Amino acid sequence: MKPVNLKDLDMKNDNHESVTGRRDMLKGVVGAAAVGLAAALSPTAHAQVKGGSPYADPEKSALPPSDMELVKGRTALLVVDPQNDFLSEKGVAWGVVGESVREQGTVANIERLFKAAKAADIPVVISPHYYYPGDKGWKFEGALEKVMHKIKMFDRTGPLSLTGFEGSGADWLERFKPYINDGKTVVASPHKVYGPQNNDVVLQLRKQRIDQVILAGMSANLCIESHLRELLETGFEVAVVKDATAGAKIPDGDGYLAALTNFRMIANAVWSADEATRRMAVIAG
Repeated sequence: MKPVNLKDLDMKNDNHESVTGRRDMLKGVVGAAAVGLAAALSPTAHAQVKGGSPYADPEKSALPPSDMELVKGRTALLVVDPQNDFLSEKGVAWGVVGESVREQGTVANIERLFKAAKAADIPVVISPHYYYPGDKGWKFEGALEKVMHKIKMFDRTGPLSLTGFEGSGADWLERFKPYINDGKTVVASPHKVYGPQNNDVVLQLRKQRIDQVILAGMSANLCIESHLRELLETGFEVAVVKDATAGAKIPDGDGYLAALTNFRMIANAVWSADEATRRMAVIAG
């Protein structure tokens, strides 16, 4: 057996300490970079809210400002699920979304967008949510899909029948009907989960050479966020109107607050109804 050389041990120890030291230094550099990034995006450092509201705009945003400017002939208003089950006090979802709808002034703000778009001759597209009897046989569903089917949300008797539609949960909110039923508004085929991937919203917009969308409707972290993401991925410039939507409040979380974070991070612009209507008036000529 070869005898152990103490000098060899010392060299190995020196090498080990050197490697360990380099690793510790590298960890320190990476850690410092991570701390710097965290500080740049820290909600405590840069996103303190005004007035104590969790929904207020941050006093100091770490995100770059929007440069989205509407162009006449390229812009449309897209309203998602402007239906009784979401927006009427008699709707089946009112118990969980009603508080948020009232807080944001959602119904009045959607109506303001309709009025402004019609006055500016901006195309209006509706992306509705309907369930037909054939949709009840799905073999698997997400949590809220299960809930919607259980409470018969957006139910219709069939795709070719309007029996029982008038005044139902699937029908338009009454005060929106003059804008939607004016013979000019495009009503797309229904989406079935949350996004427009399986309806013709994108086709309808492209056929009018629209590439800028003002997005509003229900509900914030579900259909609105899903429409936002799909439109962005297919090359549209999208402004979300933050007070023309709302979300469910349940023990599992606040849907509106969850969506607002993502709107700020991924939309081309996040506007109030005041700003959106002002911008539409500007391009009206």
